[in-house]
Amino acid sequence: MSERECAFDQNQKRRGTVTSLNISEKKGTRKTPVPGQTVSIRIDSGVEGDAHAGDWHRQVSFLAQESIDKARAMGLDVKAGDFAENITTEGIELNTIPVGTVLKVGDTTVEISQIGKVCHTRCAIYHLAGDCIFPREGIFSVVREEGLIKVGDTIEVITWGNGTCDATPREALDEVEAARAAGTL
Repeated sequence: MSERECAFDQNQKRRGTVTSLNISEKKGTRKTPVPGQTVSIRIDSGVEGDAHAGDWHRQVSFLAQESIDKARAMGLDVKAGDFAENITTEGIELNTIPVGTVLKVGDTTVEISQIGKVCHTRCAIYHLAGDCIFPREGIFSVVREEGLIKVGDTIEVITWGNGTCDATPREALDEVEAARAAGTL
């Protein structure tokens, strides 16, 4: 387990709220808020109708509204979905939750499978601002119990992870840790 994953402080926020649900038809694009503000989450897939859905370790992505607000403070005109997150949250410190943490979100249960990601190609946000927050502050999960999620649902930590998730390839975690160590993430 990395130092980052061990750094959890019991006083950190364990609950939050879903503020936006977002999907896209193609990978590599901004996501748009879902009409009706409800999505169906499927085991071994993720968010129904989203281009990133599939049987892999990054089925559902999360980004905090607080992170989007930081980008706005840098002068960017951005909103929920612009960083390609499926679920925009408020009130829960996502980037401090270790891999393996189980969250209850609406009717569903997800397990955190990766924190951050290495961008092999720079997105539109990076080119606008010279930086993109999602690789550092976004998190990914796999679906453990399917169901519906709607805007306004509570996000609650059920169990804290130990830094591992059986769905995550070791090389994916190693790649992110190497990028952090090199200062490129």
